[in-house]
Amino acid sequence: MKKMDGKSKDITADNIEKLKQLFPEAFTEGKVDFDALKEVLGTFVDDRDERYSFTWNGKSKARMIAQTPSTGTLRPCKEESVDWDTTQNIFIEGDNLEVLKLLQKSYHKKVKMIYIDPPYNTGKDFVYKDNFKDNIKNYKEITGQVDGEGRNLSNNPETSGRYHTDWLNMMYPRLKLARNLLKDDGVIFISIDDVEVSNLIRICDEIFGEENRLGVIVWKKKTNGNNMGYIPPVHDYFLAYAKVASDSCLLGFPLSDEFIEKTYSNPDNDPRGPWTTSDLSANHVGPYFEITNPETGEKFLPPKGRYWVFGEEDVKKRIADGRIIFGKSGTSRPIQKKFLNERSSMRRKPESWWDTME
Repeated sequence: MKKMDGKSKDITADNIEKLKQLFPEAFTEGKVDFDALKEVLGTFVDDRDERYSFTWNGKSKARMIAQTPSTGTLRPCKEESVDWDTTQNIFIEGDNLEVLKLLQKSYHKKVKMIYIDPPYNTGKDFVYKDNFKDNIKNYKEITGQVDGEGRNLSNNPETSGRYHTDWLNMMYPRLKLARNLLKDDGVIFISIDDVEVSNLIRICDEIFGEENRLGVIVWKKKTNGNNMGYIPPVHDYFLAYAKVASDSCLLGFPLSDEFIEKTYSNPDNDPRGPWTTSDLSANHVGPYFEITNPETGEKFLPPKGRYWVFGEEDVKKRIADGRIIFGKSGTSRPIQKKFLNERSSMRRKPESWWDTME
């Protein structure tokens, strides 16, 4: 039987092993040779003294905290559980950083979706004190159960001088560990308000990669801002990031009958069935030429600053096939026909604006 070492997953050792598999030539006597690694990475290394970066006091320690294994243990509480022998759910109570470390071995790359509602840093809603010399004592202190030294452990006042710094140091290691739990097509959603949304986007861009940012949802959560501030806020945000962004990350919303009836129709009795229209141009660089209406002879260029999405020969074929039309009247700018039965998915993507939820 394999002997358990009593520690959570050693993330540093795991990362070094992955690096060794990718770049064995960058290791000498088991250690990373950074000069060799720079040569392997070539132009991808930025060694300029001044460069764009996002940093704060304590960032290096926050990285270290994320990679330091835990020696804690999860203990079942059967007497307070429901259907312990058959349930497929688990509720864990404890310091979330410690718990995230303990989940690394069993749930590494196994989680499809994570939703977190972290402290918004209003000055009252969190305590930053990551000290794991005595885990139970630390947990009791930060949850307000114990205050043996007479300190106020229930707020992070803006006058503290470390207002944003403490919040960043609290969030960074937890997000690093959460990313490790996600499957390759896994997604994390994080709710936040105006106070820290800009900082949260920047640390998530660093941890997950800016290319894996799926979007930022603005949620109108109330109808009035109670006259708070110069422009009273009525919204929060949901940040969505993927482990590896792809079309399979988000399921989207099923197409309702109401949506289909509102979006699709078949006014010309096209045998391919109901259709809707979409723009024939895009703002990325592409084909640029005149499209001629074969019925009227009128010529059209893409709108200023835009380009056609299809090449000239493809456009001619699509006009002949009735997939590009000149408006429903036949005399307007060219547009595409999009048929309901040719959709790749019978779901639609969520949009970035969510109105008040009842």
